[in-house]
Amino acid sequence: MHMADALISPEIGGLLWLVSGAALVRSARAVAAEPGGARTPLTGVLGAFVFAVQMLNFAIPGTGSSGHLGGAMLLAVLLGPHAALLTMASVLVVQAFFFADGGLLALGCNIFNLGVLPVFLAYPLVYRPLAGAQGRRRGPAAFAAAVAGLALGAVAVALETRFSGISALPLRAFLMALVPIHLAIGLVEGAATLALLRFLAQARPELFHGPRTSWRAVTLVAVLALAAGGVLSWAASRNPDGLEWAVAKVAGTLPSAGGTVHAGLDRAQKGAALLPEYGFRDRGAAEPTRLETSLSGVVGGALTLALVAGAALLLKRRRSA
Repeated sequence: MHMADALISPEIGGLLWLVSGAALVRSARAVAAEPGGARTPLTGVLGAFVFAVQMLNFAIPGTGSSGHLGGAMLLAVLLGPHAALLTMASVLVVQAFFFADGGLLALGCNIFNLGVLPVFLAYPLVYRPLAGAQGRRRGPAAFAAAVAGLALGAVAVALETRFSGISALPLRAFLMALVPIHLAIGLVEGAATLALLRFLAQARPELFHGPRTSWRAVTLVAVLALAAGGVLSWAASRNPDGLEWAVAKVAGTLPSAGGTVHAGLDRAQKGAALLPEYGFRDRGAAEPTRLETSLSGVVGGALTLALVAGAALLLKRRRSA
């Protein structure tokens, strides 16, 4: 559900940069006020894991489209909403700047749709009431909240596109294409989130109890991230994702925006991308090889971990000051 710049006007893109930026500042202050930094290693490897699983596009039967996990609800359950938003934003920044996945103008929209809505709406309004005070219904609650978060994000994509007014996408038709396909993706996201939480609760129960995290838990998540990004990503579907599929279904073709702002940001993104679209620069129109995909998964995970760790260090220094 990563939006491209072609769907977004500079006004809407700038507005969502401000909204998402304000949410990130609020979360950074909340995390800085928390005592200690024992969960920083876990936060870093969870960011790497979410980067990796977002590479695992799965086909949606009978549609010709694909989807991937978002990971925001998993992060919110394990880290809390504020750290989850900072981690998700780190993933999206790495994807946009180093892999040209999601537009730079649309980055604020993507942070809002994939991060702010799940952790600040679906998590408190769906997950917490269903999970209960002791988290005894954690799995089913995470399932429901993950589906709700993805549906909210899909509606937000349609509204942001409509208010931008630069694409010939009627709101009702776009919603009718976009929401059902993302509900299907959300069911997979919910099931995967439930399964991961149950697996982690059995393998490393200390993840859910107390502020400290053992290095065994950190190692387990790191191994999962390497396996997902380095190997499982080979099996990712090449079908267009749910957003691309919905745009093509309604408009007949993917739009292209040729404004000065769009052109300038497109040049900047292409210049910054280390592995554009998860492959080498000189491969032309060819699909990335397994080597390129594995390298992208490992490098992207490492960059995300480094960004999360750097942010945690800055917040720690602010707390000390």
